[in-house]
Amino acid sequence: MAAIVLSAALPGLAQPTVQAKTVASGLQHPWAVAFLPEGRFLVTERPGRLRVVEPDGKLGAPVEGLPEVAARGQGGLLDVITDSDFARNRTIYFCYSEPGKGTTNSTALARARLSADRQKLEDVKVLFSQRPKISSTLHFGCRIVERRMDGKPDGTLFLTLGDRFSQRDQAQKLDSHIGKIVRVGKDGSVPKDNPFVGQANALPEIWSIGHRNSQGATLGPDGRFWQHEHGAQGGDEINLPEAGKNYGWPLVSFGVNYDGSKIGDGASARAGLEPPLHHWTPSIAPSGMAFLTSDRYGVAWKGNLFVGSLKFQYLNRIELKDGKVVAEHKLLQDLGRLRDVRQGPDGLLYVLTDSPMGKLARVQPPG
Repeated sequence: MAAIVLSAALPGLAQPTVQAKTVASGLQHPWAVAFLPEGRFLVTERPGRLRVVEPDGKLGAPVEGLPEVAARGQGGLLDVITDSDFARNRTIYFCYSEPGKGTTNSTALARARLSADRQKLEDVKVLFSQRPKISSTLHFGCRIVERRMDGKPDGTLFLTLGDRFSQRDQAQKLDSHIGKIVRVGKDGSVPKDNPFVGQANALPEIWSIGHRNSQGATLGPDGRFWQHEHGAQGGDEINLPEAGKNYGWPLVSFGVNYDGSKIGDGASARAGLEPPLHHWTPSIAPSGMAFLTSDRYGVAWKGNLFVGSLKFQYLNRIELKDGKVVAEHKLLQDLGRLRDVRQGPDGLLYVLTDSPMGKLARVQPPG
């Protein structure tokens, strides 16, 4: 893999200096931000609250009507997105850690309608529930992406699912949702063209296998599905998951176990397994993922990929050329643990900081 240049500039292009401006504060471990009409925001808080944030930063009371959330450890209320036709149908999708019997839980995906007064959720329906449920507070994954084909929504959703830490071998098993990416219809149905539909002993929602813990996913400017996932000690990855393919975990990795021992036989590649587009070793603990499609920050940034780093607490601006990472730039290094990054309807980037007093911040363009 080619060497990556840190904080390098593309020849002839000015590199803007940016700062973050706080939009709202006092959020408890915010996990995801979505955008509502008239400059409002919809923010999840991991302990199990959904809040509307006004354009002036005022936090609304917790939205009523959420299902029960198993808010322990890394679990809680996690990702949220608005439907592409939200202006008409007021539909949102959210994922969370769903309690089971005893101490068991798993990642679930639900649909709901946000009431006209933005005070409650209506017609809540669980679209998907990861199987099996186990006793764990780790590795829920939980990013949602609305799929598009030929530039138009195709009525399906991608959902990333973690390996639950203690169950990583199930990431290679087709009779388990653990360590997978799944694709389901907006009504909870199984798309007929999913890769394992009709295969014996395979769960039909599965799109791709061999994933560890993906906390970032998005569509590229060309509509392709991108995601990143946490490695163990080293080996965080960027992938472009395709139908039916195997992304290797825990058979191969660029990292090692937390005790320093090998993962699998210590190999980083193997025939039949898809290599990552890019990996971070040492790990940056990536969370949140967005492409910038606007020119609000100048031509040098348009088309760049942005990823938050929980471990090193910066926003990573990633330059791509011919489908490969060619440079990375560390931004906002004084802001804190970055949990999410999204491009807003105004073409600007927004980030969330993960702390008991978390913030929603706008990345201000230069000038």
